[in-house]
Amino acid sequence: MSDPRPIGVFDSGIGGLTVVKALRELLPNEDIFYLGDTARVPYGGKSATTVERYSLEMADMLLEENVKLVVTACNSASAVALGRLEQTLSVPVIGVIKPGAQAAVAATRSQHVGVIGTRATIKSGAYERELRALNPDINVTARACPLLVPLIEEGWLDDGLTDHVIARYLGPLTQEGVDTLVLGCTHYPLLADAIGRFLAGKAKLVDSAHTCAKAVEQLLDRHSLRASRGGAASLQVALTDAPDTFLAVARRALQLEIGEVQLREVLHRAPATAR
Repeated sequence: MSDPRPIGVFDSGIGGLTVVKALRELLPNEDIFYLGDTARVPYGGKSATTVERYSLEMADMLLEENVKLVVTACNSASAVALGRLEQTLSVPVIGVIKPGAQAAVAATRSQHVGVIGTRATIKSGAYERELRALNPDINVTARACPLLVPLIEEGWLDDGLTDHVIARYLGPLTQEGVDTLVLGCTHYPLLADAIGRFLAGKAKLVDSAHTCAKAVEQLLDRHSLRASRGGAASLQVALTDAPDTFLAVARRALQLEIGEVQLREVLHRAPATAR
């Protein structure tokens, strides 16, 4: 059994391209259609009801592209909308939070895990719930790091100011003794080198992009959805508004061959339903 349809990936903006990069490395035979909701980014400051509605609209647009599964490459959307997407869509759905939590539980030795993310993700408590569902005795220290995304989008990936901000955010976590740190935002893998330098081996990094890609691979195998083509697979990128400078940052940092970016108008319609 093989399925040549593309994998659909959506994010509130362009940060989810880190997930695309991980998928390309792990699953080079798979076509990918990426949809970034740049017209309404960020989702982090929106209400749960609004994020759920936006997520359903993005998923509906991906179904219009005949995708075989939907990857919610946004921590905010994964935190508040994944359940509704699973109930509503006619294809399998996966988010970034559960795979990250599973990897963190497997990695920790002291049972003390740190999580960093946007204010919305940290406020949701989604990582704590997933981690404690896997291990009720685990100790979780979560920290919102709102300045990291703007620094990443400015392209300051290897900059003294960024290093200083990382130290301010992560210093208390290392002092509290976390031995594993979950990067709970799809932008954050772009700072993995800088964060790793600060940690200096004190904690293991769990990259939500790579853990999500591994979970997608397992899901494809479980549902017999793998593509069997030979040769290079395609990557299509569509945005709901003109790209900002971060697309150039993502291209350079991730070394993704993105090609021409499509612009798509948001389809305000009833939530996606089974076909």
